[in-house]
Amino acid sequence: MGTFSKNSLELLRSRIDLVEVLNPYLKLQRTGASYKGLCPFHEERTPSFVIQRGDSHYHCFGCGAHGDAIQFLMTHLKMSFLEAVEHLADRFQVELEEVAIHEQAKGPAKAVLKDALERASQFYQFYLLHTLEGHAALDYLYSRGITLDFIQQFHIGFAPKLPHIFLKVMGEHKISNVVLEEAGLVKNGREFFSDRITIPIRDVVGSVIGFSARKYRTDTFGGKYINTSETSLFKKSKVLFGLSFSRKNIAKTKSVLIVEGQFDALRLIYAGFDWTVAGQGTAFTEEMAKELIHLGVRVVYLAFDGDPAGKEAAIKTGHFFQKEGVEVKVLALPEKCDPDLMLQEKGPEEWRSLVDASVDYLTFLVQETSKELNMKSPAGKTELVQTIAKRIREWDHPLMVHESLRRLAQLTHTPESVLGSGGYEIPQVHIQRSGSVTFHQVDPDRILEADLLRWLFLMGESCPEMVAIGKTNLQPEDFRLASARNLFAKYLKLAEEGSPRDLLKMAIDLEQTEQQLFLAEVLQKRVNPEKALPCFTETIQKILERNWMQKREEIKMRIFSGTCSEEEVLELAREFDKIKKERPRVSLQETPCVRKVSF
Repeated sequence: MGTFSKNSLELLRSRIDLVEVLNPYLKLQRTGASYKGLCPFHEERTPSFVIQRGDSHYHCFGCGAHGDAIQFLMTHLKMSFLEAVEHLADRFQVELEEVAIHEQAKGPAKAVLKDALERASQFYQFYLLHTLEGHAALDYLYSRGITLDFIQQFHIGFAPKLPHIFLKVMGEHKISNVVLEEAGLVKNGREFFSDRITIPIRDVVGSVIGFSARKYRTDTFGGKYINTSETSLFKKSKVLFGLSFSRKNIAKTKSVLIVEGQFDALRLIYAGFDWTVAGQGTAFTEEMAKELIHLGVRVVYLAFDGDPAGKEAAIKTGHFFQKEGVEVKVLALPEKCDPDLMLQEKGPEEWRSLVDASVDYLTFLVQETSKELNMKSPAGKTELVQTIAKRIREWDHPLMVHESLRRLAQLTHTPESVLGSGGYEIPQVHIQRSGSVTFHQVDPDRILEADLLRWLFLMGESCPEMVAIGKTNLQPEDFRLASARNLFAKYLKLAEEGSPRDLLKMAIDLEQTEQQLFLAEVLQKRVNPEKALPCFTETIQKILERNWMQKREEIKMRIFSGTCSEEEVLELAREFDKIKKERPRVSLQETPCVRKVSF
């Protein structure tokens, strides 16, 4: 993993037009030297969200929301810090120069690859709409009820069967074969896509990162769908198709509709269900589930095909979410029917009724599992209950396990005592804040100090009390990580000077690559603004207590080291007793105060 050079970040910062960034999401009206609009962060009827002309920050006089372009993208669109930086770089045509930590990555820059893929998307759509060969594919799309407006909105295209046309056009745009190979558009010197309808695959900010291509004639070589091979931009197991169109509503409603096929997803999004995503022609992965959970999803609707394979996929996918404590509902699609076909034949209202009639995951699981067993026999019922109970006990959230076992008992008319749900002991939960699927050593100090800086950086300007409390209770030496110490000191200095604390400027001002990486790590997670002050205060308390306990342990170790005289031991014991009685407490006063414990 690398970082971006200061020069390229400075260039990006100089080109960002905050009003242009916000215009697609807010209705801003110019009044004199400022722009006003309704705040997206709270309900209001009178505009109190203001941007002064030429300023790089917004401010809401209603709820106190304050930030720059990056903070808006992170808060409103739920982007990560790096996603927001890359989105702005694409928007304002700034090529971010990557600086490797150990070794510079080989191959063309991501911006060059994205440009090639965008050019390819334009070529494919032009070829579909304006050539004789493309019109055969166009007729096929029209026969499936796909309109010209649909084609233009989602940039549907066609890769010609005739060889070398694509390569020639890309050559005219001075895009080399090396770049085309890296982007997955060419393989062994030949066009990767041929005689197929193309559908762009986009990242979360809307940049083309690959293609899914469908054959429309039976004699075309290969499977029904083929996807771009994995590249530095496109990782099949991680990319959710349609997320760039649905991300805003998914984050807003905390709900998502998951389907199997790309055309299913696009058809639903076009029909107004713009909270829909799909996998990439492979099984829905746990990484995809975590991406949606990261967006704050609380309810998942699964609309997989009505055949046995689709139902098996629904069982597996639902398990990923239930495991994390997320509610799952399953739509009952008729066999040999998919969302695309149903929307064509029945329309959006019928689909909405199907969503409303969806059943909870456990009901669906019991219904499907019981089809394979003889439910009239005690052995069959026992196997059903044991199979599902075992799956439930694999879930990570004890309360979810407890309630689901009770629900299973109700569905199968089994006494709760038999399942152990009545007296089910909820074990102690230890939350691991870093990746749960790896075995990397967790650094509690790094997690704790990153948490504190995250609250401060993302909410400090909107909540000035946080800055005052942080300044009153913490000193740079209270931090064990050098990067955290440096970032805390820089932030307080900017606050004291009354200088802007925009995130991009913070990244630019950092001297070391490690500090830039730590800042990216800090800003990778999101925060709940409603809990800002109490969570920030709680984190300070944990840091103070950590240091207080460390001081006590250091004295104990000296006492029992055997290197101190009797007099020194007595003095250390008195010091230990004094510190033990003076457990630190966070001072909520905005004026500096003397802390009880000296470090």
